[in-house]
Amino acid sequence: MDLDTRDRPIAILHTDSPLCRSEGFTAHARIRLESAHDDVIAELFQTGSGLLELDEIGLSDAAWKKLQVRDGDHVGASHPRPLESVRHVRGKVYGEAFSPNALKAIMRDVVKGRYDEIELAMFLTAIAARALDDEELVALTGAMVEVGERLAWDKPVLMDKHCVGGLPGNRTTPLVVAIVAANGLVIPKTSSRAITSPAGTADTMEMLAPVNLDLGSMRRVVEAEGGCVVWGGSVRLSPVDDMLIRVARVMDLDAEAQLVASVLSKKVAAGATHLVLDLPVGDTAKVRSENEAKTLAARLQATASAFGLKTRTLMTDGRQPVGRGIGPALEAHDVLAVLQGEEHQPLDLRDRSVRLAAELLELAGTAEPGRGRSLAEETLSSGAAWRKFKAICEAQGGLRTPPVARGREPVSAKCAGIVGRFDNRRLGRVAKLAGAPAAPAAGVELHVHLGDRVEAGEPLYTIHAETRGELEYAHEFAGNNGDIIRLDPES
Repeated sequence: MDLDTRDRPIAILHTDSPLCRSEGFTAHARIRLESAHDDVIAELFQTGSGLLELDEIGLSDAAWKKLQVRDGDHVGASHPRPLESVRHVRGKVYGEAFSPNALKAIMRDVVKGRYDEIELAMFLTAIAARALDDEELVALTGAMVEVGERLAWDKPVLMDKHCVGGLPGNRTTPLVVAIVAANGLVIPKTSSRAITSPAGTADTMEMLAPVNLDLGSMRRVVEAEGGCVVWGGSVRLSPVDDMLIRVARVMDLDAEAQLVASVLSKKVAAGATHLVLDLPVGDTAKVRSENEAKTLAARLQATASAFGLKTRTLMTDGRQPVGRGIGPALEAHDVLAVLQGEEHQPLDLRDRSVRLAAELLELAGTAEPGRGRSLAEETLSSGAAWRKFKAICEAQGGLRTPPVARGREPVSAKCAGIVGRFDNRRLGRVAKLAGAPAAPAAGVELHVHLGDRVEAGEPLYTIHAETRGELEYAHEFAGNNGDIIRLDPES
């Protein structure tokens, strides 16, 4: 029915369908659907309109793809079997440890769509309230890998990097991939789209090249150029991760175990051997304190080690956005500015990318300890990274020019002062209200950073939008939240 429900399987039946009467199906019931290829548990909706015949069933995109059906195919419908794995979740709520087999059973049922949102919320609450020990965390990560695709490469060393998130504009991945690949290393990078943020890495990269590559196309790009930046959803790495994240975000729940398993399951599934992790620390970032970052880093390192993954973690400044742009196209313009060595490139984005690339170059042995930074800098300044990036984009389907928004509206300082604090979350909210990421050119363009002195009436940031309504909507929110960028009096 061309109904986009993200990853939720939805089925629609006519209210007077004989099936509903005979089976006692009601709206919001969960039903098991079975095709010649697969089965799925779907949430049922009903309609009394002429949208469907009495013997027809309508499917959302997620259910359609899972069942691998065509118009006119027969689908069986029945009540779902009781979920045995839920008893393991219930046991964890009451203090029992998860066994590896229990976690495998839970993940198999989750990926089959057998858990509804209440059951997913129950699982997430259990692992947040009853912290997983090291063995449970390794077992959860392995179970998440097992239920998705796993990439195998004919390469002894495969590099990867990841940021745990929470920092607008932190679009280092395209730059790191270009620097690392230009130095002869292999870095097949799979990235996410935005779920609740103004842009994901895949959204930004899509402004510069196609990212919806299947596995065969991804392999061809990597074999030709040594690197890629593609959307992970197209190769189904750790598919349960997005399902858990969607519910966790609604709950505003950040379970340490979920974060660790989320990050590392995708890296293990992608076949990485060497990994650098960026942990931005700031009071409005995902990781709020240095102590929290140290604890998280230790768990990431220990879990990665269990899978033979050589890992380094970096604690970075998460107090303010990175670069100037927040939103797919604006962030893409920042990436190009750094790669092309423009005079007014965002130096904070450049420096952070160089630091991360340097760690990867040293971790792989391409650079001597302490020499990675100079090699990364030289790769950028010589134009080698830009040449490699262009080649990767061409291999992925062609280099693109990021769009520019039709409407712009500045948000100005109401008084003079020194920029003292950013609220990263609310600034990201402004970009989303402006239309990002669905409207790729929409977002926020920053004009100031921490410590800058501004006069009354000077622009702090400019909102970019495609429609007048979205521009006014975002500007109204910004006006009602004047402390998104706090100005402190001069001492």
